[in-house]
Amino acid sequence: MTTARFFREPSTIKFGLESAVEAGPEASRLRASRALLVTDEILLNNGTVAPVIESLKKAGLDPVVYSGVDSEPTLSHVQTGLEMLKTGKCDVLVACGGGSSIDTAKAISIMATNPGTIQKYMGIGKVVKAGLPLIAIPTTAGTGSEVTMVTIITDTDRDVKMLIGSPELMPAVALVDPLMTVKMPRRLTAATGLDALTHAIEAYVSVKSQPMSDLLALSAVELLGRYLPQAWSNPDNIEARSMTLLGAMQAGIAFSNSSVALVHGMSRPIGAYFHVAHGVSNAALLGIVMDFSLMGATSRYADIAEKLGVPTAGLSELDAARAGADRVKEMIQMLKVPSLSDLGVTKANLDKLVSTMADDAIASGSPGNNPRKATKEEIIQLYYDAL
Repeated sequence: MTTARFFREPSTIKFGLESAVEAGPEASRLRASRALLVTDEILLNNGTVAPVIESLKKAGLDPVVYSGVDSEPTLSHVQTGLEMLKTGKCDVLVACGGGSSIDTAKAISIMATNPGTIQKYMGIGKVVKAGLPLIAIPTTAGTGSEVTMVTIITDTDRDVKMLIGSPELMPAVALVDPLMTVKMPRRLTAATGLDALTHAIEAYVSVKSQPMSDLLALSAVELLGRYLPQAWSNPDNIEARSMTLLGAMQAGIAFSNSSVALVHGMSRPIGAYFHVAHGVSNAALLGIVMDFSLMGATSRYADIAEKLGVPTAGLSELDAARAGADRVKEMIQMLKVPSLSDLGVTKANLDKLVSTMADDAIASGSPGNNPRKATKEEIIQLYYDAL
């Protein structure tokens, strides 16, 4: 008998072309009087955010715009945004951007209503009060942050990526508009798409998987396997953009309800110590960790291979699972995601930090969800294999 589990997602999800212009009406429905729009300078300057701002103005919610977020959300971003929210007397947040903007807005939301510093809430289930309502509008097909109850904020003083997980972090509304992703550069399409694929695979093989998350995870694997290469090779292909974004959203809902595993546990220290983008560090680890983990959930990895379009007829479950891992590696190579060594990580760098990185990975809790448990020594070896 399946253990009873919660399944959570935003109360409202609107998916489809031009859904982003619903920001104003949705903010009005939430009875807001003024919005803090959290985004970044690139999206502000290239016009991506313009329809969202116009929608909010039409609804009478002339927004305060915080565009200081960059590639990794930090304590400084959260504090600056929180001060702007309070000064502007804002009562709703609208996040338009990649995972960094949405994660920053989530953190601002809970810090507007909860006491102390955000470090106090690092971990799972520590947020006490619901935050201000958040409308999340993704511009990348990757993190799935628009549909998750997790945020990751970097404490730059300690070089720690703080994972904060709580139902109070779930956006009230997700507006998932493929048109918002068409200006993504090719390298970002690849990195964020592989982040989403990692979410889907880890959600399906996690020891905390459940029937509802399984359905979404496998659908996401199939969509991303088929459409991500098309979106990467032809950025103007709206169908490919749409299906890649749908896969990323499904993967986000799946992992938010079943959790991630070893790849994510190992990825966060790479980002914290070497400042490698999250999707890139996931890509560096995914195929290697799949090879390591196959024996722990062979039938599930075989299912993944089938959804990726691998011809599995006549293969044993183990051979099918291995073929699936090989297909993922081929996909990473095809999308030209740089390796850790390409990004300047050297063996000498790794020698100094790898023991601490392994400890940090284990402490995150994510490796405990992996179908094959890894010792510290095995995690260290996997880091060297990734290099």
